Amino acid sequence: MVFGLLFFFRGAMKVFGFPFGPAVPVGTWPLWWAGLIEVVLGALITIGLFTRIAAFIVSGEMAVAYFWMHFPNGFWPYPQEMGGNGGEVTILYCFGFLLLAAVGAGAVSVDARRRTRVVATTGTTAARGGFSRFRR
Repeated sequence: MVFGLLFFFRGAMKVFGFPFGPAVPVGTWPLWWAGLIEVVLGALITIGLFTRIAAFIVSGEMAVAYFWMHFPNGFWPYPQEMGGNGGEVTILYCFGFLLLAAVGAGAVSVDARRRTRVVATTGTTAARGGFSRFRR
């Protein structure tokens, strides 16, 4: 939830100028479009809806952002004041969302509420009267 909320506000600053800073003019390539993706998919990740897909997409967005905007300025992803390329946060978002895409949403997500529970039975348990949730 925290990653999604932080990402949502990262996009909200670009698209709406909220909570602080000027908004990027509508349609400006690539910042406004990246901000739109961050707002929409950040909100989905925050509530846990379509989490794996959304996290995979924004992980790719952060990978593209790193190699397109930061990597040409140098190899080391640390702050520019220290001689790096300023891409440390971008790499952290990329791999954090990649992990979220692999693991999926947690127990309090909308995705968890949407899952249906299927109980599989094998031939041996079916022969004994099926699988019982509660033991007697």
